[in-house]
This record gives sequence, C-alpha cells and structure tokens, in this order.
Amino acid sequence: MDRRLLSLSLGMFALGTDSFVFAGILPEIAHSFHVGIGAAGQLISVYALSYALLGPTLAALAANVERKRLLLSGIGLFVLANLGTLVAPNLAIALATRALAGLGAAMFSPTASGTAAALVAPERRGYALSIIVAGLTTATALGSPIGAVIGGLAGWHWTLVLVAALGAAAFAGILAFMPHVPLPPAISLRQRLSPLTDSRVGLTLATTVLAQVGTFIIFSYFSVVFDRATGHNALVLGGLLVLWGLAGTFSNLLTGRVLDRIGSHKVVIIKLSLVALVLVTLPLTSAHLWSAALAVTLWGACAWGVLVPQQFRLASLNPPMTAVLVGLNTSATYVGVSIAGTLGAAMIPVVGSHNLGYLSAIPVVIAIMVSQLATRRIAAFARSGKSALAA
Repeated sequence: MDRRLLSLSLGMFALGTDSFVFAGILPEIAHSFHVGIGAAGQLISVYALSYALLGPTLAALAANVERKRLLLSGIGLFVLANLGTLVAPNLAIALATRALAGLGAAMFSPTASGTAAALVAPERRGYALSIIVAGLTTATALGSPIGAVIGGLAGWHWTLVLVAALGAAAFAGILAFMPHVPLPPAISLRQRLSPLTDSRVGLTLATTVLAQVGTFIIFSYFSVVFDRATGHNALVLGGLLVLWGLAGTFSNLLTGRVLDRIGSHKVVIIKLSLVALVLVTLPLTSAHLWSAALAVTLWGACAWGVLVPQQFRLASLNPPMTAVLVGLNTSATYVGVSIAGTLGAAMIPVVGSHNLGYLSAIPVVIAIMVSQLATRRIAAFARSGKSALAA
C-alpha cells in the first residue's frame, strides 16, 4: 500500500479513536477528577464543538499554508493536547486540552482528505479517499473498543497514551514520506458558508445534527447506559463497542449499493426510524447482555448508515461544491455530538442513565420530520427549475 496514504489513514485512525473512546472510559475519568459522569462527559462535548466550529474556519484561513506543514501541525497539536489531558491535574485544564485536540483534528482531517485526492491520478481518487475514510471507520470498530478495554484494565491514562502514540506514528510517517503537495484553489470562509443560505442544504444539515444528537446522547454515556448488561466488565464493554463499530462499517459499505435504487431520502427515513425504535426500547434491552448486543448491532448499523445517504443528497444538490458540503455535514455531525454530551449530562440526574433512551429518541423522530421537509423543498426546487426551462 502507498505509504503516504497509509500515514494519512493512521492519522484518521488516531482521530477517530480519540473521538469515540471517551464513551468507554468516562466513569474512570469522572472518578479520577472527583466529578459526576455528566461533568466528565463535557470532555466529549468540548472536543466535538472545537472540531465542528473550527473546521470550516481553519480550512479558509489556512488555504495558503503548505499541505505537509498543515498536516504535521494538526497531528502534532493533537498529540500534544492528548498528552496534556493525560497529565491534567483537574477537569478544567482537561477541558482546555480537549479543545486543543479538537483544533488539531480540525486542521488535520479535511487536509488529509484533500491531500489524498491530490496524491493520486484522477481515476484513483475514489480509492485514495476510501483509504482515508477506512482509518476513521476502523477506529470505531477497533480503536475505540481497544482503548476502552485498556482504560478499564490499566486506567484511562493509558488509553490516551495509545491515542498519542497512534498520532505520533502518523506524524512520523507524514514527515518521512509526504512530498510537496500543490495547494488547492482557495475557498473563502464566506464561500464555504454560503450553501447554508439554501434551505435544502439547511434542512439536510439539520437532519444530520438532530440524528447525531439522538445517537450520541446514548453513545457518549455508553458505559453507564449499558452497565447492567456489561456488569462493569471492561472486556464485555469493549465487545459491545466492537459490535457497534463493525455494524456501522459494514452498513456504510452496503448502503452505497442501494442508494441509486431507492433514493437517499428513503434510506435516511428507514434507518432513522429503526434508530428511534432501538433508542426508545433501550431502557428494556440494555438490561441484559443478549438484548443489548442485538440493540447495539442494529443501532450501529442504522446510525452510521445515515452518513452516506446524507452526503449523497448534499452532493447531488450542488456537485461543484461537494467538498464544502461534505465538510459542513461533518461539522453538523460534531455539533450534534457536542449538544448530545451536554444534554445527556443535564438529563442523567433527572431521568437516570438507564432511561436516556426515551429522551434520545425524540431528536431522532424530529430528524425524520425535518428530512421530510427537506425532501419536499428539494422536490419543489426541482419542479420550479423544470418550469423555468419549459418557459
């Protein structure tokens, strides 16, 4: 395999592991900092919010920065920030280092995708991008569970050692193998945000935000939602996280095959409906290991399976702006993650961790309705376009 692409993919693997592993080690972190589980959950929210808000901004501000330098700066800051969290004496400093980790991720992730596409011939760009995405998706199936098991057996500090080591390995690979990459055409921040004025784009992105709020209210507090099924056993918890990640990985691969047949809207509605069903029944299914395993598998497959049709729909709205629209969808995902962490923290003392499923199903149901509105708006726009052509 191309060592340049492998280095970029390893960096995405480190970022993905860092994004999702905290769900499995929050109780240990809360105990270490002498805070509640909800307060510890803000480590997820701060990272996600930093990533979401700074991604488009940095992409515009750093348009003239050489790609290799930007990649090294991003992954280097990411590694240092994780080491900072590792030695943080209290939660406040840990929150600051998590914000810096999100900044590093926002510098690295979109740059890695653009660089991968620029490194290969046009006919191999799809392959190159799939290698980069594979690093992120593999992190949900392997990196996050392994990190959670390490945290449960040896302590959460060793989980961050793993994340930092992965990032450092990616840094070394990029430093050694990455050549000079021509700068892409600069796109201003105004141009990057201009699609938000299109109601079709706005409603589609709102669907992503709401769907992720519902999913990550549960995932952010995975370890306490499923503690009855896992019996606080780190290996069992890691096994459930593996199921979630593998189901999502295979679902994404399969979803692309049915999009052209039934359309992105139907795929989104079907999968979000199943997500809502799983979430609303979690108070019952999360109590036993066998039912929890089934619920986690279906939930992971459907929650992750929404990502591809959402990107497909956005790309079809404005093909020349595909890269920008996909970037906005990524930001929308992390906005949802940030809201979920805060909302879950507020509701755990009220309803209890085992009843969060009732709450998390609500934004998913709203997401279904918003997706319907997006479909109507897209159809109306298409009809008006045809009428104009006919005239």
